[in-house]
Amino acid sequence: MAGGVLVAIVLSSLVNAVIAVLAHEMGAPEDFEPLKPSSYTFLTALGVVLGALGWGIVGKVSRNPEGLVRWLAPAVVVVSSVPDFFLVDEGEVTGVVALLVMHAVVGLIAVMTYRKVLPLNSAR
Repeated sequence: MAGGVLVAIVLSSLVNAVIAVLAHEMGAPEDFEPLKPSSYTFLTALGVVLGALGWGIVGKVSRNPEGLVRWLAPAVVVVSSVPDFFLVDEGEVTGVVALLVMHAVVGLIAVMTYRKVLPLNSAR
């Protein structure tokens, strides 16, 4: 399990690095802190680890874990994206759109990884 979560962190961080570079090339401010590797790598790792913990809890306590994560995972990604909208002044639209894409990518990679390394029991 830990190895799979580590792979999700590394893969997500690499994809986020590409997104950050593209965002800067498209005009996001170079000094926009959330697009610096130290920021997005730490937050990516935190999000993937917390997501794995939540996934494990859902798998243990839910009568229908597949059904629950089907709406819970996207809801968590959306809610975690809300603070990004308050950064438009600092990061401009390009920087904020990059952050929103990062959230979606990390969520997708994490869920795909959790399905492999933390399978949910659909029938309880």
